[in-house]
Amino acid sequence: MTTTQFPLSIRASAESEGENAIFHKIRHEILAGNLPANERLKVSDLAKKYGVSTNPVREALQQLRGEGLVVFTPNQGARVRTIDTDFVRDVSEVGQQLEPYLVRFFAETASQDDIDRLEAIQDEIERLNFSDKGKHADLDCQFHTTLYGNHYNRVAYKLWQQHRQILWAISTRVPVAIGRREAIFHEHRKLIDCIKRQDIDGTADTLYHHVRDAGRHLVDRLSIVQRKQGT
Repeated sequence: MTTTQFPLSIRASAESEGENAIFHKIRHEILAGNLPANERLKVSDLAKKYGVSTNPVREALQQLRGEGLVVFTPNQGARVRTIDTDFVRDVSEVGQQLEPYLVRFFAETASQDDIDRLEAIQDEIERLNFSDKGKHADLDCQFHTTLYGNHYNRVAYKLWQQHRQILWAISTRVPVAIGRREAIFHEHRKLIDCIKRQDIDGTADTLYHHVRDAGRHLVDRLSIVQRKQGT
């Protein structure tokens, strides 16, 4: 996979150009903090910025309103909602319930080729050793997509993709602590080991703690950044 401005393979597909592409771009900028909290979102300015007509921008803002990322106020138009630690916690907690459910199917059905792919991706993650945050994010997404991508429940899988997009975009605001980096390596290897042994409960339990600890780390780091910024 190639890396663009949206790691984790979170990119609009060719058929998603227009309204959906603009939606993803604006959402990413809100979550990454490039569009600050409470900033007014003027349709004409956004259309000029992204080189599109005003219609796809209006549609994107309505979609973002539905996700709770944009707030419409009478006589004031659209503004960016505050991305606070409560929001991050809530999104993360959904993942804690969803991802163990998804991984059980993989643990039950994984082939040797699947396991070899996981190990190859993890080898590359460890060789990179967080030297490039975007590339790490892309590899990490490949790792988790391998775990969930063939699940029969496409609604659940698409929900995971949505939550992944949100948490990754927010994570671009903060550095990853050294201790968390080491924990990620250990947790991924433990997941692979459980899958090799066809330990379905162990796989799900390991993934639950992996997602929980990742969410807690992001909340803690974001809290530190926001305190420093006085937000």
